[in-house]
Amino acid sequence: MRIGFIGLGIMGRPMALNLLKAGHRLQVWARRADTLAPLIVAGATEAPSPAAVAHHADLVITMVADASDVIEVLFSEQGVARGAHAGLTVIDMSTIAPEAARDIALRLADHGIDFLDAPVSGGEAGAIAGNLSIMVGGADVAFSKAKPALDCLGANVIHIGASGAGQVAKAANQIVTGMGVLAVAEAFTFARKHGVDPRRVRAALLGGSAYSRVLENHGQRMLERNFKPGFKSWMHKKDLNIVLASAQRVGLCLPGSAATAQMFNAMVGSGLGEQDSVALIKLLEQLSGLE
Repeated sequence: MRIGFIGLGIMGRPMALNLLKAGHRLQVWARRADTLAPLIVAGATEAPSPAAVAHHADLVITMVADASDVIEVLFSEQGVARGAHAGLTVIDMSTIAPEAARDIALRLADHGIDFLDAPVSGGEAGAIAGNLSIMVGGADVAFSKAKPALDCLGANVIHIGASGAGQVAKAANQIVTGMGVLAVAEAFTFARKHGVDPRRVRAALLGGSAYSRVLENHGQRMLERNFKPGFKSWMHKKDLNIVLASAQRVGLCLPGSAATAQMFNAMVGSGLGEQDSVALIKLLEQLSGLE
């Protein structure tokens, strides 16, 4: 397939490389020229604008930070919509509000463009390995067209429902992972404050009903003090703010999400926003008087 890819950051770059490895023809565009180099070396073609990316593509994938960035690359003067042709499908794999995804779908439909919201879970490691979990919202026909490309990026590609449903699923994912990271960080801090080795506590918990992938993967990174960003703390703050804003619109009480969001707000406020979300344990340690 002829695929355009916009957004070559921590997640987007390995995802685009996996599309190339699968034999798809790829055109790429990014605001920062240095992020393009690995893709050009691997065989992608650089496009001068998002509009140019869309001109000959069957699919255009965007993987950017927030809804404002999606809107800019799609609807600006040199945006995707300006270069689109009938039959183009746009897949936004960013994490944005469900309401924003629905609005984008309607705006693109006015241009004759199909739209899928397809956020992902799995972090940088999943993007590199091509085994992301991909949650898709949009029409059946558009999903069927996009599925072969999405299968190059994820091992678990699920069509959730209509436009916005993918982002609802991703918001649910961020509730579970955000609260999970906080729970593991609290458990380890609790153990340390009582003079008990958190490594042994983790080993015990992994064999019981407290087992989770967050405990297994994120917990190990906490113990290793590996805070290199695979998913930055400021991004989890952004995602949980999406959760709370969406909950407020429908009158939904989410006390655990609200408390977790405050912790990630504090992460950013204390200068830890660029570190991985597992660095939340550092904040708890500081608050608990632990080195």
